[in-house]
Order: sequence, then structure tokens, then C-alpha cells
Amino acid sequence: MSLMPLTPKSVTNDSTSKPTLTDKGLDASFAVTGINEYGECIDSHIAAERALTLYLNKREIVTLMTLGTQPELLVLGWLRNQRLIKNITDIRAIQVDWETESAVVSTHDILDSIDSLDEKLNKKTVTTGCGQGTVYGDMMDGLNQITLPEVSLRQSKIYELLATLNKHNEIYKKAGAVHGCALCHDTENQRFVEDVGRHNAVDAIAGYMWLHDIAGDDKIFYTTGRLTSEMVIKVAQMGIPVLLSRSGATQMGYEIAKKLGVVLISRAKGKHFLVYNGAEYIEFDAIPNKITGNKTTENTNKVSSKTGTTS
Repeated sequence: MSLMPLTPKSVTNDSTSKPTLTDKGLDASFAVTGINEYGECIDSHIAAERALTLYLNKREIVTLMTLGTQPELLVLGWLRNQRLIKNITDIRAIQVDWETESAVVSTHDILDSIDSLDEKLNKKTVTTGCGQGTVYGDMMDGLNQITLPEVSLRQSKIYELLATLNKHNEIYKKAGAVHGCALCHDTENQRFVEDVGRHNAVDAIAGYMWLHDIAGDDKIFYTTGRLTSEMVIKVAQMGIPVLLSRSGATQMGYEIAKKLGVVLISRAKGKHFLVYNGAEYIEFDAIPNKITGNKTTENTNKVSSKTGTTS
């Protein structure tokens, strides 16, 4: 998949401009030789895993383990989702240097651009994200201020989107060991990102949306990973009302989705899915036939778009 290049701009002191970004993306996989079950040498690929330490105004903040394909967007999205910086125009530049394994973030105003940095860094939650994610500050802070729009979905469109997304996962198909996330509109994939952890992939998409001023109110977010509290919160912060996954959900992810009004669709693969929240927003217009043993029977149940119940 072709990625939008991040062409470095000249550094400016205009605090109303967007940040200057380097363009230091690296290859996602390495060529290696393995021995299969027959004792044969097989040429293969393994996923990259690189350490990238983030510095904010010369202060070390965190080390992220990543593929390294989109480091600038990853850092930008991480800052947004951690709510360490409120406005993208507060950021002067993000400079990635793989020789020192560092991403240096500089802001226009050291004092005013950082919102309660010390307080947030002193309180962190280690999440269930792959590679052990971390959320700084109180996870629940500001959630009451999030208002997501009501949506209207069609079952047939969900199936079309899943078929579209199956054409991606290039790194997973080549090397495995990664999760994928996608920013979608209707049945269209607008941005697909893979990384060693799903929290990195969602942050990179958040950075892409922030940089290009993309609203989330008409979008669907797809992930190959679990629907955890961290994932639901990040997607809600991005203003996206629908979260779709081929994997399952956790109790806290489910509870927060209900609290915030996130339409939560899990186990989505082929013609199967489970809606844990927001079934009333889905028109079930493509109910598949049930397969019982060797017999296929027509499903005559009608699903109410208002209640999400069958009759």
C-alpha cells in the first residue's frame, strides 16, 4: 500500500502552522532463513521491532516499540491520545533519528503548550495492549465531555467493508506478528496501518487525522485486535462512533462503549459478527442463512433496527 509522503518543511516560528515532520519511515520486515518441519531451508520475513524514545522539549517521556514505518505519525498520535498536548499548532517539530533511536518533539511555548505534564506522567496505567501499552493520567478524565453522533449502518455495508479490508494486512501476510488498524468511511478503507502493537497502529491513525484535520464523525474504525478499554477510549477521543474488530471485547471495553455510545462490533469475519452495543443503529438487511449440520436453512428472524432484538 502506498503511503502519503511526509515531506519535511522549513522550520517556522508561526504558532498557527502545523509542525515540521521528518520522513524517517523504515522497512517493516527483515529477510531471514528458517527451517521448516521437513528440515528444508525456507526464505522468509519477520516483522521489524525497533525502540523509539520520545523526548518532549528535551525531557524523556516514553520508549515505544514499533515497526518504525510511520514514526512521526505514531509520535503525533501518541501525544494526542495521551492528551499531553491539546493543539497540534503548539508543536513546532517532530524529528526522528534512528541512529539515536529518538523522536524529539519541540513546542512553540514550553510552559503553555503542556497541560499538567508532571501530574499526568506521575500517574500511569499499564494496559492490556500488545507490547504492554501505557496510558498516562486518569484514563477516565474528560470522557464525560465526549459526545459521539448517532449513526446509521447497514449489515450489507459491513460485509462489503470487511471484504475490502481483507485485501490489506500486507505486513501480516508477509511476516506475521503485527496488528492492523484502519480508518474507514462507508465501505472504503482510507488509511490502513500495521504495527507490532494495536495501540501503536491506532496512534498512527490518530496522528494522521490530527495532521490533516480529519473529522471522525462519519468514520468507522477497524482493528484486528481486542476491543479493550484503551482502544474504545482512543477511538472515542478521535470522534469516531463505530469500532469494528475481528477479535473479541473485554468487560471494561464493553462498559465504556456503552457509557460513551460507541457502536461496538466484534468477531467480525466473513458473514459473522457480534454487536455488543449499538445494534439499534444497524439495519439488518443481509441476514445470512443458518447452517445446521449439513443443512442450510433460511433465517426468517426479523431484527428490529430500534431495539436490536429478533422476532
